[in-house]
Amino acid sequence: MTETLLVQGGALIDGTGAGRREATSILIEGDRITAVGADADRAATTGPSGPGGPSAVKVIDATGRTVMPGLVDAHCHTTFGEPASNDELFFHRQPAYAAMVAAWNAPKILRAGVTSALDPDSIFEIGPQLRDAIEAGMVEGPRLRTGLYALLTTVGGTAGRLIPDQGTLGYAEVVRTDAEIVEAVRRHVKYGADWIKVHATGLIPGRAGEVQVWSRHELQLVCDAAHELGIPVMTHCRNASSTRDSARAGVDLLLHATFMDDEALDAVIEAQVPICPTMTFLANLVEWGDKVGAMPHVQDIFRDELALSAPAYRAAHAAGVPLLCGSESGFSITPYGHWHARELELFVRDLGLTPLEAITCATANGAIAMRDDSIGTIVVGQTADLLVVDGDPLVDLSVLGDRRRLHAVVKGGRVVDLDRPWPDRRVFAGETVGLYGDRALTREVVYP
Repeated sequence: MTETLLVQGGALIDGTGAGRREATSILIEGDRITAVGADADRAATTGPSGPGGPSAVKVIDATGRTVMPGLVDAHCHTTFGEPASNDELFFHRQPAYAAMVAAWNAPKILRAGVTSALDPDSIFEIGPQLRDAIEAGMVEGPRLRTGLYALLTTVGGTAGRLIPDQGTLGYAEVVRTDAEIVEAVRRHVKYGADWIKVHATGLIPGRAGEVQVWSRHELQLVCDAAHELGIPVMTHCRNASSTRDSARAGVDLLLHATFMDDEALDAVIEAQVPICPTMTFLANLVEWGDKVGAMPHVQDIFRDELALSAPAYRAAHAAGVPLLCGSESGFSITPYGHWHARELELFVRDLGLTPLEAITCATANGAIAMRDDSIGTIVVGQTADLLVVDGDPLVDLSVLGDRRRLHAVVKGGRVVDLDRPWPDRRVFAGETVGLYGDRALTREVVYP
């Protein structure tokens, strides 16, 4: 028997960029949208049928509420487990326990209205296994696309000298030669990677900001090896030259792409390579980091990065470059289930997009990250991923980040249970870094 769901009477934002449509019903049969508007009400009344005969129609009353596509978080670290530092992430996680923690956290992401997510890199190569467990119905969570390790050169990435000179650690795999680059790409594909991620920039102690740590030739080598096997490539870029060279090498998605100069922006616009700015992590740290003990100088660095990068994002958007929404959830500053929708607010506040444009970035444009044209819009024939929200996101986007305002979440035609208690657990002592204190116990501290 075909299971049928009618979402009735809500105001529809369909994700295509079209304006809000009042009192518009959506009919779902199985995992697909089969009718919208008057056709949906009419088909539900006449009784849609499947192989087993007429099916009962379940109704979600959306009257007075907004119906829109499920959110796509295009930068979500589903396996990291909310560490407060790279030290915790690299040295306080064991593979089996990390997998259990990932399975525990995945439902939080879905219950926050994220029906699809892209995980760029995973610890212990857990990402594909989590994806497969979700698809098999063993773990509840968003539809997932994922990488394995992020590829780094010996220079390292954002963890500086914590990264080894070879081998793997945490989310990182160090590649040292052209042959190792190609071998790593092919092995990632073999073990289930949907994407290949490259850390095109990294931190070098004693030097300000991130520097490009991959050559144009090496970036091209990754793209060629991955594309030959039908797999897309994304690069983490936090300077102008890495963004420029990534765009020219043919990458399929830019993460961050901060500090673009005119040459980098021109390359991005010419290639029309999508950007996932992922401003949420930075904005959370800048605006509220003092509430959780963040260091002021780090807040200042990220404040400058946001301010200096916004004009290029605006110019890219104006030139037709797709912008995607990502939260970088998975760290203590961006815990699961809390900040997935904040990027939309930042797109409006900092980039000047309209709320409707921001919603398109978080829905239809998210299909780029998922490599799936069947998601991100509420149109006949599309996958039935949608939200029913108390309030109007076109007036106040913050309603999307308030789980209390989510009346219903539907993923693949199935209604998610939002009434049960929010998942909670004790933190195992070994998961965190044990500190003697937050500063040295000098005589001046004791005897001021």
